[in-house]
Amino acid sequence: MTSSEGNRSSRPTFNLLGFSEYTGLQIPLFLVFLSVYAVTLVGNLGMIIIIMFNPKLHTIMYFFLSHLSFLDCCYSTVVTPKLLENLVVKEKTISFSGCIMQFSFTCIFSGIETFMLAAMVYDHLGAVCNPLLYTTIMSQKLCVLLVAGSYSWGLVCSLTLTYFLLALSYGESNIINNFICDHPVIVSVSCSDPHISQMLCFIIAVFNEVSSLIIIIVSSVFIFITVMRMPSASGHQRTFSTCVSHRNAITIFHGTILFLYCAPSPKTTWLSVKVASVFYTVVIPMLNPLIYSLRNRDVKDTFRKLVVTKFLWHTI
Repeated sequence: MTSSEGNRSSRPTFNLLGFSEYTGLQIPLFLVFLSVYAVTLVGNLGMIIIIMFNPKLHTIMYFFLSHLSFLDCCYSTVVTPKLLENLVVKEKTISFSGCIMQFSFTCIFSGIETFMLAAMVYDHLGAVCNPLLYTTIMSQKLCVLLVAGSYSWGLVCSLTLTYFLLALSYGESNIINNFICDHPVIVSVSCSDPHISQMLCFIIAVFNEVSSLIIIIVSSVFIFITVMRMPSASGHQRTFSTCVSHRNAITIFHGTILFLYCAPSPKTTWLSVKVASVFYTVVIPMLNPLIYSLRNRDVKDTFRKLVVTKFLWHTI
């Protein structure tokens, strides 16, 4: 048996340090993240149910939004339960296969969400700039292709990076200074040269960010120009309200991705990396349903009918 085969047959068990240096904050952090996770599941599953039950929401925008909510549920569920477990147990370990699977799934969902947000902005561009041709531009076939393409590309990115992580050798160093098995921390504990894997991760991250941000920025510019030409002040307000929702979700998501993967700095502390990781894996999945629902009258009306009205009916 060769040395590389030996390394692959005796995979290490990783220790996730997480926030273990803050011993007095373990229980408060557990309660905070548990609350965030509960809100994430309720908010995103609630959004999916609301879209299903209200025929007025069976539109292209909410077709994309239902997929975004599904992604956020999956994304949060891959990361948060293990984070919660490690905040209350003494042995903060994760198996090699569990670590690789966690990375693989987070890579899939983040890749899909990157282009799902871009597709939502492109849909908004069609609705604002070409309302008469909107149903022709955003046909059902095109929407399905955009969603299928996002899922397929996310899977390709994940399989590629996972393959090169599995090709690395891992020795006695098994301390992961994070709460999540992310690409930088996995290669940091490898005992073989991770240059190819790191370069691939950087290239894929830059490609995803540049291509999606070009779509987002160009679409946003055309939307802004079109809105400013509208004679109606109410039209300005209604359109900008939707734009603000898109902008908030996109800024938070892409800001953290750019910080972690596209603009790495040797001065970046592990605490900064952990905080940024919390944002894009735990906080953003909670914020998306809030961002897209609080400004939407149809969503709030459907929520009242499904929850408030039925609750009152059963209590009377």
